[in-house]
Amino acid sequence: MQAVLALEDGRIFRGKAFGAVAERVGEVVFNTSLSGYQEIFTDPSYSGQIVVLTNPHIGNYGTSPSDAESARPYIEGLVTREFSAVSSNWRSTEVADEYLERSGVPVIAEIDTRAVVRHLRANGCLRGVISTAVEDIPALVAKALAHKKMDGTDLASVVSTKTAYTWDASEAKNQTGDKLLPAADAAAKDTLHVVAYDYGIKENILRMLARENCRVTVVPARTSAADVLAMEPDGIFFSNGPGDPEPLDYAIANVQALQGKKPMFGICLGHQIFGLALGGKTYKLKFGHHGGNHPIKNLETGKVEITAQNHNFNVDPASLPDDVVPTHVNLNDDTLAGLKHKTDPMFSVQYHPEASPGPHDSHYLFKQFRSMMEDWKK
Repeated sequence: MQAVLALEDGRIFRGKAFGAVAERVGEVVFNTSLSGYQEIFTDPSYSGQIVVLTNPHIGNYGTSPSDAESARPYIEGLVTREFSAVSSNWRSTEVADEYLERSGVPVIAEIDTRAVVRHLRANGCLRGVISTAVEDIPALVAKALAHKKMDGTDLASVVSTKTAYTWDASEAKNQTGDKLLPAADAAAKDTLHVVAYDYGIKENILRMLARENCRVTVVPARTSAADVLAMEPDGIFFSNGPGDPEPLDYAIANVQALQGKKPMFGICLGHQIFGLALGGKTYKLKFGHHGGNHPIKNLETGKVEITAQNHNFNVDPASLPDDVVPTHVNLNDDTLAGLKHKTDPMFSVQYHPEASPGPHDSHYLFKQFRSMMEDWKK
């Protein structure tokens, strides 16, 4: 079966259909990771987006429940150069084609993904349609143009959990499929209670908090600051998530209400929310940062970390007040990648220190959060 990718500016790519026989619309972005395609499929931060993978061969190692970052795929559609209809890996429980078909996600393959990426790099993020109905191309372009832009859209409350829950580390599995075991030194640490705001939280974030011997309560995006404080947490975590941070007035207000009352740690969208709550501004990047090979410099240690990233919006460092300190910078384009408050116990990063399958250079940030909570209790 044939498929087509139609972009809002009229650029058309024709290829072969895999996955679901469907038509899906979304913002088209590209990811440069060499592995971890299932983690990309299931990252809620990709809600509303069609993902182009630059790695040319996708699907060859199948899918496994222990590789999922959430209960289902969140991407609107997938664009690849080659898509394997079979898998060869002892951990695979389902081929990627069947996995995406069952989840209603269409795939277009056997197209020149280099041309797609060059077009997005030159023109920025574009809305697009993946469809197996390839007869009326002008209608598909019109659908792409009519689709709501990511700018100004609150997707965090859409993907967030509807009810609070305690995450059970004993039921979680690590990346080899075995039951999760805490780090060697975790047993010696007192258990700390972390309340995590779910704006699209990834499973591996919960694993990493558990490895620091934290009991995690996950709450919906719109949970009030008063309700969180009533849970008597030792620290509060603000997760990654999709969409534009500016419409999240409820999240911004919660950070302002909680600032200085408990240690706080934010990742990705959580970082952007911190920036806005502290008086800064955010802006949309031309084509975003999506991949597992972005170099970040820690301004406090001088060390460089290779990181995974997935975001389209960024905090403007020039807009931040004097009591906010930049802590990390992206060496690809000098954008702000981390911040902390001078006096209040709160810090955040624009990348993913929990990245699964990797890189693992930034795991220390979870230990830093643990230390901040321990110091606060003294």
